[in-house]
Amino acid sequence: MKETILQKLTELERLENIKILYACESGSRAWGFASPDSDFDVRFIYTRDVDHYLSIAEMPDVVGLPVNEVLDIGGWDLKKALKLFLKSNGPLYEWLQSPIVYRQDNTFTNELCDLMPAYFSLRSGGNHYLSMANNTLRDDLQGDQVKLKRYFYALRPALACQWIVEKQTVPPMEFDKLRILIRDNSVQKSIDDLLEKKKDADEKAFITPVPLLNEWLTDTLNNCREKMPLLPSEKKEADELNVVFRNYIQL
Repeated sequence: MKETILQKLTELERLENIKILYACESGSRAWGFASPDSDFDVRFIYTRDVDHYLSIAEMPDVVGLPVNEVLDIGGWDLKKALKLFLKSNGPLYEWLQSPIVYRQDNTFTNELCDLMPAYFSLRSGGNHYLSMANNTLRDDLQGDQVKLKRYFYALRPALACQWIVEKQTVPPMEFDKLRILIRDNSVQKSIDDLLEKKKDADEKAFITPVPLLNEWLTDTLNNCREKMPLLPSEKKEADELNVVFRNYIQL
């Protein structure tokens, strides 16, 4: 599949007249809890020639291929990506930590990764993950039968939020790295059991809710919600990101 993805990225560069600076896996395969039928969520950052950015016309800032059951490939223009970086966009900060990288300009990636600690707003990032986890717990994990994968869509952002509250740094993308925050062995065991089921289950698999995990999620999110106002919320100016932008637009 990697060769197919690389071929598609090359085709996009040619068809859209873009240069891809970074491309990675962004979904469950990168998070560490893919199902056998999980699709490939490929995300990338691209740049165009300088005339594109000097035009008075509004130009598209996303490109991609039609989504199918196997491949979901889409990317953001460099300017859009840097604006979202300035706003502490959670998915973008995750992309830059992905364990599965398809293409990259090493200098570009290193520059952005070096800037992550300074530009990431702890309060903004914490609220992002708090909302994600809370909405999933409330909307998807309260029935008599619930989708197995939705537990991980609640657990991962809940742990990312807890990471921000406790460590006050950018949270890692991978689920295994976040799990070290869980101190209750029974909760860890329940998660291990779900991971084993997910290895053989399809994306639509349902299970009976796990009260222990619902309770842990509720307690963790309540604790994070109480501490969120104590996190710093200052934001940096865009000066360093402007330098990155000017360095990578194509002349």
